[in-house]
Amino acid sequence: MSYPVSNSPMWQPSADRVAASNLTAFMQQVATRWKRSFDTYAGLHQWSVEHPEEFWVSVWEFGEVRGEMGSTVLVDGDRMPGARWFPEARLNFAQNLLRSRDDGTALTFWGEDKLIRRMGRGDLYRRVARLAASMREDGIRAGDVVAAYMPNMPETLITMLAAASLGAIFTSASPDFGVQGVLDRFGQVEPKLLFTVDGYYYNGKTIELLDKVAEIVDKLPSVKRTVVARYVHGEGHDLGNIRNGTMLRAYVDENRIVTEIQFEQLPFDHPLYIMYSSGTTGVPKCIVHCAGGALLQHIKEHKLQGDVKPGDKLFYFTTCGWMMWNWLATGLASGATLMLYDGSPFIGRGSVLFDYAVAEGMTHFGTSAKFIDAIAKIEFKPNLTHDLRKLRAIFSTGSPLVAEAFDYVYANIKRDVQLASISGG
Repeated sequence: MSYPVSNSPMWQPSADRVAASNLTAFMQQVATRWKRSFDTYAGLHQWSVEHPEEFWVSVWEFGEVRGEMGSTVLVDGDRMPGARWFPEARLNFAQNLLRSRDDGTALTFWGEDKLIRRMGRGDLYRRVARLAASMREDGIRAGDVVAAYMPNMPETLITMLAAASLGAIFTSASPDFGVQGVLDRFGQVEPKLLFTVDGYYYNGKTIELLDKVAEIVDKLPSVKRTVVARYVHGEGHDLGNIRNGTMLRAYVDENRIVTEIQFEQLPFDHPLYIMYSSGTTGVPKCIVHCAGGALLQHIKEHKLQGDVKPGDKLFYFTTCGWMMWNWLATGLASGATLMLYDGSPFIGRGSVLFDYAVAEGMTHFGTSAKFIDAIAKIEFKPNLTHDLRKLRAIFSTGSPLVAEAFDYVYANIKRDVQLASISGG
């Protein structure tokens, strides 16, 4: 299907939306802080390039980052690699994502059409606190690697936050990866703990996982314990032959009361994540992301470029094998409710993600360019079947969004929406 191409703007925000945006508030804060004023976005961008120290201090302050910034912003700024940002800073990534313990919703989760869960901010904090305490008692310390072979579900997020609270390094792989694909990644980083699940759902089917897990653990001698979260089976399901395996509920003792998390205060460049290249040119290469850099970059993208505000419902269709999962998780730092989804996006002939959007009042919908192309090819028209009045932004990444896909979105999904083809690996 093709659509007419026009040189006219496909979308422009209203004056009211511009005035109420985070970006406008940021520009006003910058004007006060640095005695600078900008008439246009181009002017703001130019200032950020010419005065990067001022810009990133402003992002820290606008994002209300919890931690000590220190007095030095940049050392050896002309060196690449070698430049050091905020060398005196101390912070904790997880602490910045767990700012609130109120009754607000931290996340929603759909496991295809089989499972729906919601979790409040206070509940999320308590679950992270229990798991972090168990990890600490298990000997996990700053710099240790904690791996997750899990779907995009609440327990994965809890595992990451618990690890980050201790200063442990989190790494993840999607359960659709084969045994060798996981070993090619985790075998390089030698995790001490491996978190996984008993199975997962895809396209209406239940996929068993524990046999693969047992094989993986046998070939990862660094793993001292494997923790299995229940997902597709009941409590009594046999763990099989998994070395040093235990169920998550037993590992954390859900009757235990832990009221506070001991957040380790760490350098800005302390490693947070180990991620991986695609592996198309050999064994996947490890890519380390630091806590401070990931936090500030994501706050900038969420608040300034995505206009994510407290109470917004932020969704990205992703697995835990893609960097967009990590990007999504940081939405908690902006006060957003995370919308997690595990399974096929084509349940219900491509409608399930839009069903999710309507049911939960989604404000930001993230997906891949391939998904948009796929629903365009089947001529799916959500604007005729779904009430998307709360949707303000659609993000696409993984590959560039072609011109025809822009036309499709505005003609068949929503006219008044910010459509952004972003950089997402």
